[in-house]
Amino acid sequence: MNYSNFGTKFTQLNGITQLMEDLGNAKSSNNPNIVMLGGGNPALVPQVNDIFIDELHKLISTNKLSQVLGSYDGPVGNEDFCTALAKQLKNEFSWDITSANIALGNGSQANFFVLFNLLAGSMPDGSHKKILFPLAPEYIGYADQGLSDDMFIAIKPDIEMLNTDNGSKQFKYVIDFTAVKEVLENDNSISALCVSRPTNPTGNVITDLEVQTLDALAQQYNIPLIIDNAYGDPFPGCIYTDASLTWNSNIILCMSLSKLGLPGLRTGIVVANEEIVNAIARVNGSMVLSPNSMGPSLVTRLINDDELLPLCKNTVLPFYLDKAETAIRLFDEIFTDLPVYLHKVEGAFFMWLWFKDSTITSEMMYQKLKEQHVYIIPGHNFFIGIEDSWAHKHECIRINYATDKETLKKGLEAIKTLIA
Repeated sequence: MNYSNFGTKFTQLNGITQLMEDLGNAKSSNNPNIVMLGGGNPALVPQVNDIFIDELHKLISTNKLSQVLGSYDGPVGNEDFCTALAKQLKNEFSWDITSANIALGNGSQANFFVLFNLLAGSMPDGSHKKILFPLAPEYIGYADQGLSDDMFIAIKPDIEMLNTDNGSKQFKYVIDFTAVKEVLENDNSISALCVSRPTNPTGNVITDLEVQTLDALAQQYNIPLIIDNAYGDPFPGCIYTDASLTWNSNIILCMSLSKLGLPGLRTGIVVANEEIVNAIARVNGSMVLSPNSMGPSLVTRLINDDELLPLCKNTVLPFYLDKAETAIRLFDEIFTDLPVYLHKVEGAFFMWLWFKDSTITSEMMYQKLKEQHVYIIPGHNFFIGIEDSWAHKHECIRINYATDKETLKKGLEAIKTLIA
């Protein structure tokens, strides 16, 4: 088959597609011995799941489900949901926001595809624009989103070794603002900054000061700051450190219902100025007519009746915090005598392990563990725009700890056996 340039680019094998195919094949094999520590699937939180089922029953009993399933929303997304969310954000954070500042899409992945290609790539004047990631590693799903080649540039992090009270071997990535400023000063092709908070894959939560500095730089260079807030406040609220959520007309804040427990309903949310929202709506109209209605319809009443945020604070957050504390304890027990370091767990539900000066690369580790039916994610895939020769890029792996303690322990012990 002769594909177009678009078809050639998006049908070729890439990092995330290969990984998702491996994870999908493992899941469908029904092998009881599989240790699934890869992927980004949230845990099933029983209390939250019960509430969503109850909301579905309410839609059925009030005959609203037929309307949800049988009618298109507008291209910007479900109007009732957008209105409810805008009111909540305005009340909770005192933002100057209305429903006109909110657009929906069929998942965050789809929204980032639209945003990146709206803002970067081949421009009408013949120039080529790029997205700058001020901190690497970053979300693997960004890597192959560009319609044009060479659309992303990233900054290596500063690595801060941490002194913990119990001697746990931990570190934290921090933004090298000297390098960020140098790129912005010397490269006029940068059309947006993008950072996730909490960060997938590391669980890093950049500080309020780092956010403020990025916002100031974005405004100085008249480019937007995109913040991927899929794991953050106000929902699902998987942040275990002090952090404030901020937004203004120059920030494009991306949220999701997936990590709240609805990944199958593909609901991504963009909070932005009206120009960006209108642009997303027009792309939606061309690509999908209108976004999925089911996810927004399930949570609108919860927002209107002020039940969603308490659910996140009192149920979702404690659930994942307990998982995080268990993961840290297991790390300390299993890797105590080995040169393995854990990125400080500040949010989301991932462990990022650094095998300092390892003789085995993360890709080799991935392949050897897969032979044992243990699935992790090799870290080099997350260093988008970073040269391949940097050794650190090949010394890290990502683990999803949103599983039971026994499964996580089994997987970590398999890793220890491999490297010891």
